[in-house]
Amino acid sequence: MTIEEAIAEKGYIVYVNVGKSMMPLLRERKDLIEIRKKDPNERCKRYDVVLYKRGDMNVLHRVLKVREKEYVICGDHNIRREYGITDDQIVGVMTKVIRDGKSISTRNWKYRVYVHLWCDFFHARVAILYAKMIAGGIKRRVRKILRPSL
Repeated sequence: MTIEEAIAEKGYIVYVNVGKSMMPLLRERKDLIEIRKKDPNERCKRYDVVLYKRGDMNVLHRVLKVREKEYVICGDHNIRREYGITDDQIVGVMTKVIRDGKSISTRNWKYRVYVHLWCDFFHARVAILYAKMIAGGIKRRVRKILRPSL
């Protein structure tokens, strides 16, 4: 059974997050997420985390902007936005994160503070992630230089 079929049948699904694009909110292979079926008569809202189809892949990213017929979407750990995501592609909307046995609703005030800090300052986030990426590259080069030759 596919994720889409499970959501269509049960109305929701809970599964383990795979991938790093939603860090620091979601830790890969550690946090559980609940995805509820998207109401076909409603539009998603800014800051919703949506599960959508990109070709054969299921992708979980956040809505940054709602346009008339599409959404601008980006993962919390990504620096590039995706354009042209439509309602037809969206399978469901994240309603809950389960971290270390504790359930965190997307309506929780702490969750909402995180969302505003991380998304409202998108350019600062890009600078932080870009600096982190450069630092990681420098670290790898230094390790390669210092590694003894075989």
